[in-house]
Amino acid sequence: MSRIGKAPITVPSGVDVSVSGRTITVKGPKGTLSREIPGEITVRQEESTLFVERPNDERDNRAKHGLVRSLVNNMVVGVTDGFAKELEIVGVGYRAEAQGQNLRLALGFSHPVMVDAPEGISFEVPVQTRVIVKGIDKELVGQVAANIRSIRKPEPYKGKGVRYLDERIIRKAGKAGKK
Repeated sequence: MSRIGKAPITVPSGVDVSVSGRTITVKGPKGTLSREIPGEITVRQEESTLFVERPNDERDNRAKHGLVRSLVNNMVVGVTDGFAKELEIVGVGYRAEAQGQNLRLALGFSHPVMVDAPEGISFEVPVQTRVIVKGIDKELVGQVAANIRSIRKPEPYKGKGVRYLDERIIRKAGKAGKK
């Protein structure tokens, strides 16, 4: 049995879960998320607990058992607490500012880079060098943060660029110079 897959998911009060066919919908105080359940995995609800079950021990079902449980759990956590990814901007003159729903980045290019917020995502800029990506869909929050990071990845010589808050950049020595 999958260790992750067999763990039950407790549904907090104020969260409504409905399973219809292959689709699971989770409604909570922060919003609504819906997802198709892949393969032959089933989700069963008993009072305020969800159980993710597989019909047999075929390779495909074993592979998807823990995955589906994690996806459903992330949906429940997302509609109650939400998710956030913090990005840090390092470099002279590099900065970010929020313009309505969008994000304006000055990252050393000849022009400012505008990042549009997809539906369900919001940006916070507490300091010019820090960006917080917030939303209820964990997958979308991570993808938007990765897209912002890919605009100017941290380079190994000076460490300039956009990085995750706790990311460690391995630095290179650079030229040795004449002796």
